[in-house]
Amino acid sequence: MVVASNGEGLAVDVLLVLGVACAFVCVAGVVVMRTTADRLHYAAAGTTLPAFLVLAAVLVREHLSSGGLTAIGAVALMFLLNPVLLSATARAIRKIDHEDVTPTPEEIARGEE
Repeated sequence: MVVASNGEGLAVDVLLVLGVACAFVCVAGVVVMRTTADRLHYAAAGTTLPAFLVLAAVLVREHLSSGGLTAIGAVALMFLLNPVLLSATARAIRKIDHEDVTPTPEEIARGEE
């Protein structure tokens, strides 16, 4: 474990507090939103800014050591694979709700293709 010095500890604390606060906003959005699709958007947002703030805190603390590189890999995988998971989940929701993933004639008329 690297000992923080020269304000590194304060920077780590601030980054972690911001990351947790952003994660709480995402959780609150999941709880408050009415539709599953809206909830899915807030759940997906939890893998972006909060994850990068925690990554920044880890890098300030650990630099590019083994712990820092592991954190970079974990956040990169989460950031890159989340759109795939989000799309698959949204398609599954659409199929359950409408029994098909193609737009209905009413949605096409409204321009929601």
